[in-house]
Amino acid sequence: MSRFEAKKPSLCKTEPLTSERVRSTLSVLKGILASCYGPSGRLKQLHNGLGGSVCTTSQSSALLRNLSVTHPVLKVLTASVQNHVSCFSDCGLFTAILCCNLIENTQRIGLTPMKVMKLNKDLLSFCTSYLKSEACSCRIPVDFSSTHILLGLVRSILTSKPACMLTRKETDHISALILKSFLLTIPESAEDRIVLGKSIIVSLKGQRVTDSTILPGLLIEMSEIQLRRLLPTRKSSALKVALFCVSLSGDFSNAGEGTVVVPYQVSLENAVLEQLLNLGRQLVSDHVDLVLCQKVMHPSLKQFFIEHHVIAIDRAGVTLMEPLSKMTGATPIGSLDTIASTAYGSVKDLHSARFGSKHFFHLIPHEATVCSLLLCSRNDTAWEELKLACQTALHVLQLTIKEPWVLLGGGCTETHLAAHIRHKVHNKADDIVKEDGYSQAELLIAAEAFCSALESVAGSLEHDGGEILIDMKYGHFWSGQAASASVVSWPDMLSRCGCGLYNSQEGLSWSFLRSTYHPFAPQACLSQAAVDSASNLIVDCFTAKLSGLQVAVETANLILDLSYVIEDKN
Repeated sequence: MSRFEAKKPSLCKTEPLTSERVRSTLSVLKGILASCYGPSGRLKQLHNGLGGSVCTTSQSSALLRNLSVTHPVLKVLTASVQNHVSCFSDCGLFTAILCCNLIENTQRIGLTPMKVMKLNKDLLSFCTSYLKSEACSCRIPVDFSSTHILLGLVRSILTSKPACMLTRKETDHISALILKSFLLTIPESAEDRIVLGKSIIVSLKGQRVTDSTILPGLLIEMSEIQLRRLLPTRKSSALKVALFCVSLSGDFSNAGEGTVVVPYQVSLENAVLEQLLNLGRQLVSDHVDLVLCQKVMHPSLKQFFIEHHVIAIDRAGVTLMEPLSKMTGATPIGSLDTIASTAYGSVKDLHSARFGSKHFFHLIPHEATVCSLLLCSRNDTAWEELKLACQTALHVLQLTIKEPWVLLGGGCTETHLAAHIRHKVHNKADDIVKEDGYSQAELLIAAEAFCSALESVAGSLEHDGGEILIDMKYGHFWSGQAASASVVSWPDMLSRCGCGLYNSQEGLSWSFLRSTYHPFAPQACLSQAAVDSASNLIVDCFTAKLSGLQVAVETANLILDLSYVIEDKN
């Protein structure tokens, strides 16, 4: 007889952030994330001690997916960041590092959690209002008639992922391909509501990155023998297509629950096969040229199609169903009943293609809103990272259609925003306090902690012990080699600011980023001439960064407000 243990009581802990263990664990997590940040971020290898695959990455999506956290406070933080990344793809590390910084900084200032939460909300409101205003000088409008800003956005994403191991030439090549594939997904004749197409990333490992290319339509991988057997003599007209999302193998995987009653002397297999062949006869009589099936197709049905000169491709997979439907105009068929004529679609043409050692069936659409990005890389690790980076870049470009702006990257938005908030708080503290009901001293203390958290995110971009500075005119971020002499000529030591917009030979003055400097108003107007002339401009997605800022502050407030953590130990 088995023994039963008495149910253990839940473990209740008060004020979790006062625990030294929680603080040190949070500090370790912040250190891991901050060390991955930016183009020179350090890579992390994550693997299970019992074996399995090894993940080498510096990207937040892969890092947090493979990183095991156990404390409830850390689970709240990582879940918030993962949710942000699932919606916006970019700025995951920015969000996580800023959240950790806010929690650490606000714990030191001695204000009650309720006061801190209210002040953080107000400071966040100042930030979002400024970033959305016309006066914001770290926001650049995107001109879709020019590729300058769009290429800069894609290039900034790729260069921030060091595990992709791309050279400058390879980065430029992949950036151009990503931008081209994005532009191909935009329909030529757009009405009031634009429905974007789809860009499918196809793997080709072991090849040079510069061999990557883009093709209109879809590539379906198959063996050379299959290709030779399937490809017919070319037709001059379009090909009629039927698309199935149900199994055509004759099994009963979709029969549901219950009992199947079979009459005596009736062969179930023969009955199902006859139903499949009847379906095939209807497709032939409807003059269908191409049958695509998400799942498996019965060998006898395949042979039937071959005899009637119909191309049949099975095991297409669920990933290709949506783009196939978009490209062909066919409605996925989910039953073996009579098919309505409206369910069929068409493609312009099809032929074979070979890249490296792989053979593909190439479907060419009437309108190229679906395309295949054939992505090459030297090894598996670099390809996985490059695929993630390309998916992020494509998503970010889609977000830019809705909100056509970008923010200055390379830490410059963070330092500029911190300088703006400091100046606003110091010069308008009386007005702010009158409206919101806290003391001027509390506002100044909280604002300093908030601005310091923003500046620390920018400072995380420096990984080699160099000097990090802010200029006193634009409020941009600068980094250079560590100065050994007491008197340093910064214009000679520095080159360009983090975003690449300004150079050091403009008569600027600097202050160390982590030192105390007098609040100043960063220059309000952004020179369009400077934007146009910057050859290596670093920019971030406006939508993703603004959301990341909001998620970081709201998550920090949520964690600061935790009074109890109750864990069920059973």
